[in-house]
Amino acid sequence: MGAFKFLRRWMERDYGGALRHQHPATILTLTPCPVPRTHQTGGRLISDNAVMKLNIANPSTGQQHVVEIDDEKRLRAFYDRRISQEVDGVHIGDEFKGYIFRISGGNDKQGFPMKQGVLTDQRVRLLLRKGLSCYRARRKGERKRKSVRGAIVGPDLSVLNLVVVKRGEEHVAGLTDSQVPRRLGPKRANKIRKLFNLSKEDDVTKFAISRTFENKKGKTVTKRPSIQRLVTPLTLQRKRQRLAAKKAATAKAKTEAAEYHRIFQQRLNERKESRRSAVSKRRSSRRASAKAE
Repeated sequence: MGAFKFLRRWMERDYGGALRHQHPATILTLTPCPVPRTHQTGGRLISDNAVMKLNIANPSTGQQHVVEIDDEKRLRAFYDRRISQEVDGVHIGDEFKGYIFRISGGNDKQGFPMKQGVLTDQRVRLLLRKGLSCYRARRKGERKRKSVRGAIVGPDLSVLNLVVVKRGEEHVAGLTDSQVPRRLGPKRANKIRKLFNLSKEDDVTKFAISRTFENKKGKTVTKRPSIQRLVTPLTLQRKRQRLAAKKAATAKAKTEAAEYHRIFQQRLNERKESRRSAVSKRRSSRRASAKAE
């Protein structure tokens, strides 16, 4: 078989009948698609044109800042690190010098979230249940196998979430230059006392943070949270009722146990007495039969 015939059959097998009527000389002039340059780092191939968004959050100010990085050398500082590990901010840029960030999560290019505890840099399928991250149960007792991304940072991520642990010397616009007020206040009674430095004698209901807004009908509405774990006379009354019911149940159980023990001993004594009488009757009948003989 000639070289041109072999090449034609090989191309027809891979590309169907699109090249069936072409001359072999034209097949040899096909140009391959451009392939991005890659290099090997940590046992895997990494593309030189990797792009990643860093979503930086500052809990102290409530602000959030997004930085898009397309430089592979700057992204290498994040590779092979896990969730909850800390990274120096100087790798992102000079404006973040002195900052320390903690990795809190991320998403890969297909949108699958990173899950803490999955020690791999690839995507895996896990059987998840209620209470675990990356899954919301729709029915009681439901479990589902879902795809999640491992907790190790790699070049396949499109978004990486960072949290400011330590602030540097310079302010960053959109991250540390202003304060964003909290939309909602605390609901728990002890947290309200801690926020306003209240004592147990103070009325916590007067310090609940409310918000005023206009609804769809144009009416001004004021909303305030219902305080949780608030000790009121009604809760104390219910607690006393529960304790009284528990004590009454304990006393009733003890009384019934004593009554059961009394009846059990009475039945046992009656059984012993009946057995004793039966044995005595048997002996007397034997004696009477012996005398008759």
